[in-house]
Parts: sequence; C-alpha cells; structure tokens
Amino acid sequence: MTVTDTSLLDQAKQWLSIDPNPTTKRHIEKLVSSLESCDNSSDSAAARLELASLFSKRIGFGTAGLRGRMQPGPSGMNDLVVVQTAQGLASYLKRIGAANGGVVLKAAVGYDHRAESAFHLSSKQFAMYTKLVFQEAGIECVLLDGFVATPLLAFSVTALSAAVGIMVTASHNPKNDNGYKVYWKNGCQIIPPVDEEISATILEDSNLTPWCDYGERLRRFKDAQDPEVSVPCGECHGLSDVALTQEMEDRYFSTIQYSGLVSTDFFSKDDSSLPKFAYSAMHGVGHPYAKRSFHTFHLPPFHGVTSQCDPNPEFPTVPFPNPEEKGALNEAMDYAVENGCDVVLANDPDADRLGVAEYSGEGRKWTVFTGDQIGTLLGVWLWETVGKNSDKPIAMCASTVSSKMLGTIGKQEGFLFEETLTGFKWIGSRALSLKEQGYKVLLGYEEAIGFSCGEIIPDKDGISALGVIATMACHLYSRGKTLAVKLQEIYDNYGEFVCNNGYYRCDDPAVVMNIMEQMRNNGKYFERVGSYQVESIRDLGFPGYDSTTKDKKPLLPTSTSSPMITFRFTNGCVAQFRASGTEPKFKYYIELRGNPGERKDDVEKRLHEMSCVLLEELLNPTQNGLVIPSSL
Repeated sequence: MTVTDTSLLDQAKQWLSIDPNPTTKRHIEKLVSSLESCDNSSDSAAARLELASLFSKRIGFGTAGLRGRMQPGPSGMNDLVVVQTAQGLASYLKRIGAANGGVVLKAAVGYDHRAESAFHLSSKQFAMYTKLVFQEAGIECVLLDGFVATPLLAFSVTALSAAVGIMVTASHNPKNDNGYKVYWKNGCQIIPPVDEEISATILEDSNLTPWCDYGERLRRFKDAQDPEVSVPCGECHGLSDVALTQEMEDRYFSTIQYSGLVSTDFFSKDDSSLPKFAYSAMHGVGHPYAKRSFHTFHLPPFHGVTSQCDPNPEFPTVPFPNPEEKGALNEAMDYAVENGCDVVLANDPDADRLGVAEYSGEGRKWTVFTGDQIGTLLGVWLWETVGKNSDKPIAMCASTVSSKMLGTIGKQEGFLFEETLTGFKWIGSRALSLKEQGYKVLLGYEEAIGFSCGEIIPDKDGISALGVIATMACHLYSRGKTLAVKLQEIYDNYGEFVCNNGYYRCDDPAVVMNIMEQMRNNGKYFERVGSYQVESIRDLGFPGYDSTTKDKKPLLPTSTSSPMITFRFTNGCVAQFRASGTEPKFKYYIELRGNPGERKDDVEKRLHEMSCVLLEELLNPTQNGLVIPSSL
C-alpha cells in the first residue's frame, strides 16, 4: 500500500467516525474495505479513484455559500458537511453577537425539494440538521415549513429580524447538486469579508467535529412522530413552524400588494384581448407562489404546464432546469401552443429566476427573450408606471456584464442607472445603499434572468417579477400590442443593442491570467484594437485602473482572483472579459449600440465583424489554446 493510499484511508476513517448519515457511511466503509484488501483488482483500483475524488479537496464556501454534488466526503454536499458548515456559521454569529454586547440572535432557514435517493440526502434533511445545530448553539432558529421559494426565505430574514438566513437549494443546477445559500441580516447574500470570515470559522477544528450526536437526535425526532398522522410531502412538523411560515408568506405578498407595483388601472380583467399565459415551475417549488402572485396582481389565471407543475427532484423533462438554457422552455412552449397560450412564464426550481417567451407576430412564431431584453422591458415599464410619478428620485442597477441599454434610457429619461460587479449579492447591496441615500430603486437585474422589482427584497425574485411582466403584457395586449412589439418600439427610440456573449474553455488558470496581462499591455493599455478606437478602459484586477476617473482608480471593487477588463470604443461598442469563478471558462460580453432607426441586421453585421477582430487580437485563441465549446 502506498503512502497516498494510507493518507486516503486515514482521511476516510476520520470521516467515518463522525458522519451522521448511515447510508453515506456505508458507502465509504465499502470503499475503505476494498482499498484495504491490498489486491490489484479492478474493484480496488476503482475504490482508490473514488476515494481520491471524494477526499482530494473540500467543497469551498464563498459568496454563494456552498454548492456541489450530493455525495459523501468533504468534496460534496452531505449531512456532515452541512453540520460542519452550520457549526461554523453559528460560532461566527455568536462571536459577532458577543462583540456587540451579547445581542439576541436569530436565524431563518428554508429548503426546496432537492433529494438524492441513493445516499438519502436532501434539502429537507440538510435544513433539519441546520436547525439542530443552531438549537445546540443556543440560537433561536425558525425553520420554514415545507418546500419554499428562495425569495420567501430572503424576505423572512428581515421580516423576522434574523441575523442570518440559510436557503438550502441548488437553484438551477443539475439534479444531483445541492447548495447552502447564506443571507445576511439585511436580506442580501453575503459579501466579502463576511464570507471569508465564515469560511475560516468553519475550518476551525472545534467546528469540524460535531458538537453532539446529531444523527441520533434526528432519529429520535423522527421516531417520535406519530405514524398515524399524514404529513404532506416536504413538511417536517415539530422542527418547523407552520403558522409562522404562513405569516411570512402573507406578509411577503402583502408587501408586493402595497409596493406600488400592483394597479387595476392598466387593463380590465374581463377583456377578451388579454393574453393567455402558460406557466412552468420546471419541476420546482414555484407553482403555488406563481398562482398567488397572479392573484395579488389581479391577473386572470394562468395555465400550468401539467408535466412540470409539481416538485420533482428527478427533473424528468429538463436535465438542466434553467429557463435560460437553450431548449429548456420547449416543453412549456409546446404546451402553450396546444392550449392556445400567447406567453410562457417560467421560474427556475427555487423560483428566484424568470424566463419569458412569446408566441406572436406574423405567422405566429416564438420569441424567447434574453435576460437583458426582459430587464429592459421591466425597467421601461416600471419607469413609465411608477417612476415618473414618484416623489423620490429613481434608481436602477444591473451587473456590469448586463446590457448598457437601461443606462442609455436613464440618461435620456432622467433616472439614475448604476453598474455593479457580477452577482446579485453586489446588485442587492448597491440597491440597499441607494435606498439609504433616498432613492427609490425600481429595478436591479442581471443578464442571467435575475430580477428584483420595487424593493420587495434585495435579491433576485422570480415571483414578484412574474407578476410585473404579466401585468405589462396584459396592458399591451389590451391595446393591440405584444411584448415583442413593445421591445422593438424601445429599440426604435433608443437604438438597437445587440450582444455577442460567449466563452472559451480554458482549464489552466495561468493562461487566463496571462491573457489578462497581455490586454494590459505592460500597463500602457491599448488605444486601438485593430481599426477600432478605444474610448476608455476599466481594469478590475488588482490594483485596478479606470481611464475615466481623475485618480485612474475604478469605482467598483477590484479582485486578484477574478479580474475583469472592460473596453469601451468610440463607436458605442462595449467589450468585457473575465474568467468564471466556478467553471473552466473565459467569458466575453460584447455589445454594440446602433443608432435610432438603424436596422437590427445592420447592427448585427457590424457587431459580428468587430467581435471577430476583438476576440482574435485580444485573446489570441489559437496561441493561448482556448477551446471553442461545441455548442457555440
């Protein structure tokens, strides 16, 4: 047996001594036994490979909390990893509380329907363990009852005056994944340095070892349940609070009701010209929330896509349950055609994102709106119906890789538009800051179909956004227009904004950093790329650079690990480049603004020609070994 094998076995045996899950424990025991047999069989070799995969590294905790495959070992999402994470989080909260005079602490926890039957792992079980950990730490913990949408958990954090919130979900990831999303007391996802401090606390020896036998506690709780009582799927009465969960849901929809987003003046509910809606929950938790959203917005009932209405952890019709993915809306669009529907609305499984498609125009054809197009439609609608009559100055914000169109509209119409770093943690944080400065923040959005409307929560919210876009559609249809027609009117007024977004595959982080250095041109940066004149450059790598500011320092935070460089050109093109923080991808976002009245085809042709030059000159794909994905 090699030194490596001995080290693997030691790690695995240590894990076995504290894993509260009998099923994952048996799986590791089997692998250990096979490796200890010291033979050269294929079983022993396979066990060595699997143990190395499961124990080679620990799943990282960052600004998105945890996210990974449900499997045994420190590299995956499982009961022990969740217990360790919850203990670290609880310890961190207690230190914060002690430093602030011993303030009373509270946590809020929600979960979705994700489950991995082979290892008996699930969002529900992760949430229950989290509740037990906080109880052991002496911290009050509200466990929302049943499967809940992520926006409800985010809302509950501030509604309950909680110090922290945890949502157990993998959102739109594949079915075998799960996640542990952490919110701070302001209802926004955690940002640095809080995420780094929590991560360090989790890794302390005192938090990596369970404080008690949580597995036994959970078994005692389950055994105490009356087997004669029928409990609906997803609920865990006893640990969760049914009445308080209903109160949170009522308060959430009441907040929407009185937010200014809802009005009965835009259309008559009985108007025969109103569009018919098909709604898909994508096998997630959104259906009951979508129904109540339509009721709150006084909208006619939608047609639920039957095959995708109910929570199903197997996601049988959408292997990648993200409305943004190509083909993900096909099932819903087929259902819409069969049932005479005009508009498809789809939430991702935890209902924080929103996809929109429309069946209209000559010959009735489908338009699947991009995140930028939905964001533009929402922004214009909210400005026209709420913003113009507001007694406060209006602000909107979006991630820097999103379209610049709302910024252009804001300059002409008179509202503030600001860019943030990518990720809704930054959008939400900036929205809260703008609100403190006296602004009414009508919209925050990211191009990855995430939208926050009307200050309901400082996080993406597919439930309230669904009601807003459906209201807009009803208003338009009652006047003989469609969403696609309205979008074209916006383009006609402000110019076409055409995007070429994509990525190259790059497995070597050193190559990415080398490309970034080449773009910096030894700190001189480029005045031209090919024949295209550069107007300004912003470099969010450390220490940072921005040619538009007096001190040449960028207004947005810089990062050594995830830098981004933005080129603005005199012809209205904006090109942005960054490495993905979670995947082996080097991403690019190139957008060109056309002149008002210019045909889209002409703008697209100019963008294509320019993109070819920029990608070749700045990235040198062949020389740097960048791989074009087969799907592009």
